[in-house]
Amino acid sequence: MRNILLIARREYMEQIRGRAFRLSTIGLPALFALILGVVYLSSRGLGAHKHFVIASSDPVLAAAVRSQLLSDKGKKAIVDVVTPADPKTRSALTVQVQHKSIDGFLWIDATGSVPTASYVSQAAGDFMTGARLKDALDNGLVKEHLAAAGMNPIESDTVVKGIRVTTFQVKKDGSVVRTNAQASFWKGYVMAILLSMTTMIYGLNVARSIIQEKTSRIFEVMLATAKPVDLLAGKLIGVAAVGLSQIAIWLIAGLVIVGSPMAASILTGQFSIHFSWMEGILFPVYFLLGYLLYSSLFAGLAATCETEQELQMYMPLAAAPTWLSFAMIVPIINDSNSAWSILASLFPPTAPIVMFLRMASEIPPAWQFAASISLMVASIWATLWFSSRLYRVGILMYGKRATLPELLRWLRYS
Repeated sequence: MRNILLIARREYMEQIRGRAFRLSTIGLPALFALILGVVYLSSRGLGAHKHFVIASSDPVLAAAVRSQLLSDKGKKAIVDVVTPADPKTRSALTVQVQHKSIDGFLWIDATGSVPTASYVSQAAGDFMTGARLKDALDNGLVKEHLAAAGMNPIESDTVVKGIRVTTFQVKKDGSVVRTNAQASFWKGYVMAILLSMTTMIYGLNVARSIIQEKTSRIFEVMLATAKPVDLLAGKLIGVAAVGLSQIAIWLIAGLVIVGSPMAASILTGQFSIHFSWMEGILFPVYFLLGYLLYSSLFAGLAATCETEQELQMYMPLAAAPTWLSFAMIVPIINDSNSAWSILASLFPPTAPIVMFLRMASEIPPAWQFAASISLMVASIWATLWFSSRLYRVGILMYGKRATLPELLRWLRYS
């Protein structure tokens, strides 16, 4: 046990003192804060102070569209109306767009039974303005028809504004809480990405460490004082401690950033995000289980490889369960309790990611958590049993490619 702790301490200190650990630990929260700041600053002025012209042969419809555009107080747009409009007017407006006198003009042809519209501007990719103009045109057209049918403006505004649907979720204890499907999905998605990213990165760190020590022949010195199993166990524990330390720093930095006034203005209202105590407990549990599963698998693969380039050839195969987990996002969103969702959350390689995607929609039953964790523990034991036997022989093998018959001989040697 003493040797295991010494090796774990060596791995931990070696990695946290490295430049990559410092840059990633500080860089990720800084990048997140920068992105949040850019979103905050850009959203405040996004689409604001635009100068539009609405040209139409129907002055009532043009006025209704202008009213809809000016109703958005946050955009503070300048909207002019030109009516009646003819081909000469269109040419003149095109010249104004060319010289940037106006940002664009909305041309509404109301001569037919069904009005048609086109938007002319210099920005080909301004899809947000296009969507905003489409909504204003749709609402303006509805208001015009309602006014023609005799409805007063106040009632037509109420009809056009529509009804907001508030969603609620019934908990297992019978309590009813307000929810937001979009916010819940993104919360589960971000946690699943963070989980997969950290488990894969630190699993690969274990593999690369083995390759480096194997090529430098340092194992031959270390084996004089420690058993191969102690070396592998210490390496897994030390790298796991590095991962937990980094995640803890990220979580503290994330809480500080999310608690700032800048983030509060973005993450409030319908985009508020809440974390339960169960998610806080299960995240480190599934991180450790996922890390041990992938790192033990990578350790066995690394012991059979001579170089990092050879190890990278196996990475797509090892990362396939992660891709499979994210490929099941659509069926999980549609029905988190479907047979496929339950099976994927019980299958050990995909369980950590799929379980958090399911939790974003609905907390699964306790027996599924118990079954998922039990199956992961069993699979970790089986993978460690297999990888440790490859590790004991493979770390001392040089200059010989490990074929399948050779791997079977290594298992018999152990």
